[in-house]
Amino acid sequence: MTITASMVKELRDKTGAGMMDCKTALNETGGDMEAAIDWLRAKGISKADKKAGRTAAEGLIGAAADATSAVLVEVNSETDFVARNDAFQDLVRSVADAALATDGSYDAAAAATVSSTGKSVADTIKDAVATIGENMTFRRSAKLSVGAGVVGAYMHNAVADNLGKIGVLVAIETAGDADKARAFARQVAMHVAATSPLALTESEIDPAVAERERAIFVEQARESGKPENIIEKMVDGRMRKFYEEVVLLKQAFVINPDLTVEKALAEAEKEIGAPAKIIGFVRFAVGEGIEKEESDFAAEVAAAVKG
Repeated sequence: MTITASMVKELRDKTGAGMMDCKTALNETGGDMEAAIDWLRAKGISKADKKAGRTAAEGLIGAAADATSAVLVEVNSETDFVARNDAFQDLVRSVADAALATDGSYDAAAAATVSSTGKSVADTIKDAVATIGENMTFRRSAKLSVGAGVVGAYMHNAVADNLGKIGVLVAIETAGDADKARAFARQVAMHVAATSPLALTESEIDPAVAERERAIFVEQARESGKPENIIEKMVDGRMRKFYEEVVLLKQAFVINPDLTVEKALAEAEKEIGAPAKIIGFVRFAVGEGIEKEESDFAAEVAAAVKG
């Protein structure tokens, strides 16, 4: 396969590695971008854990909640200017309110009726496009509910109540003091906003993700030239470290790094007055995973001058 300059540039943007290292990695992996990222990591050239993915979409995350459930929605706009518009913010609030009355799935939320318009979320957004004059999309939604307990919410980079750039929900099951439980759930939500864990527990980590990490660690350990039995212990140690970094309950609690989130929960039970269990979390960041199509402004100007 021919390795093009654009492929080398893309790999460099994603890993921060040098151009020649990126070209070598692509040659070694037959042009497979993901394999090239892993090759660079295994060689210690890149520290990228995943695609850097420059976010392109603007917009807002909206939240709505009742006593035992809460929902997050993401509505995208083309520009941040529109995201700061009162009409757009009202739209996101109305979408979140409508989604709260559903099971939180995308299809159910898109079909839900917006009280202020009497139309579905999907149709309300279509109408808003014509009114505001910029393309907008309802991208996703998610809901957490508990039978007994609370769902705490936190909005980072908030532009108004329940509207911001990063939204997090944390559900805690407990029969204890709801206000104390909600306060702790909000602290954990702030933690999740900062650390972006992959899963609540080790068992919930995607096996393919864990195996990919292990393979990289094995390759790195073998370069040390140590015997296989030592390599196995080295890899096991690195996998434990990996889980401590990406599993919510094993992470050092940002509010008190001397405790893991799991131990902080055990401490919080004393205030809550009953056993408590984190049963789930959701984290939305505006535009994550959406790549922006970048243009070469100088080239555009040159092309325009040439006619």
